[in-house]
Amino acid sequence: MTQAVDSANLQALLQETGVPEVLEHLDRELVGLAPVKGRIREIAAFLVVDKLRRELGLEATRPVLHMAFVGNPGTGKTTVGLRMATILHRLGYIRRDHMVVASRDDLVGQYIGHTAPKTKEVLKRAMGGVLFIDEAYSLYRAENERDYGQETIEILLQVMENQREDLVVILAGYKDKMEQFFSLNPGMRSRIAHHIEFPDYGPEELEQIGHLMLAAQNYYLDQAATEAFRRYVACRMRLPNFANARSIRNAIDRFKLRQARRLFEQGGQVTADDLRRITAEDILASRVFAECQEEGGEHAP
Repeated sequence: MTQAVDSANLQALLQETGVPEVLEHLDRELVGLAPVKGRIREIAAFLVVDKLRRELGLEATRPVLHMAFVGNPGTGKTTVGLRMATILHRLGYIRRDHMVVASRDDLVGQYIGHTAPKTKEVLKRAMGGVLFIDEAYSLYRAENERDYGQETIEILLQVMENQREDLVVILAGYKDKMEQFFSLNPGMRSRIAHHIEFPDYGPEELEQIGHLMLAAQNYYLDQAATEAFRRYVACRMRLPNFANARSIRNAIDRFKLRQARRLFEQGGQVTADDLRRITAEDILASRVFAECQEEGGEHAP
């Protein structure tokens, strides 16, 4: 006769699954986002305890794990989704450490009979892991009665309910548009267990993100470039279509292009430091400064 188990070792489970290391990696990987990291830790803690309860025979229904990530572009939603997939896999809630990222174009067809196969194909690829739907609000277009997105939503609702033990869905998008989406699709809201809001980054956080991105690629800003970058960030934040860390990543790509052109045109011997260093000249050539002046937000250099 099997003896009943009335205790479990939490520390052993944490070491076995490596969940603390995943959370620490997330802390290092993403600057700021303290409220988001706090919620992820909270969810991870709940799942660890739920796993322990099951090991001790305290049976309960599987927790609902579908989530909504709301916030502006470039705030780390996809990165957090990837780390959440790893946590869910290590704790045994999904079969694969796997996340499929999809948008409306991947899911919704353009004619009758086209949508269901497209949606089911994406679901098939994501099954056993996480399906991350970016700009999920675009699935429903209330102004168009003949829009095929409603068919995708109906299929998703069915799968999120009936196959929730084999798929976790994360819906992501702008906060206001996602709120409207949920108000028009209450069935979808009822299937979401965790709503996490991703705040915008502040200027100092964006500067830190920029330095980390450069360091990861073996570049750095000299002293004058650091000051120019600070001005760049302040300007870029005031201009339209700002996308947080995404805009910073795009800016760094352009800094690198200007550095390469500068070195190419100079010719001659170059040192390793020359190849790593971004100068103020590489940053101040950006049209962002002129656009910012037009907006009245930056004094002429």
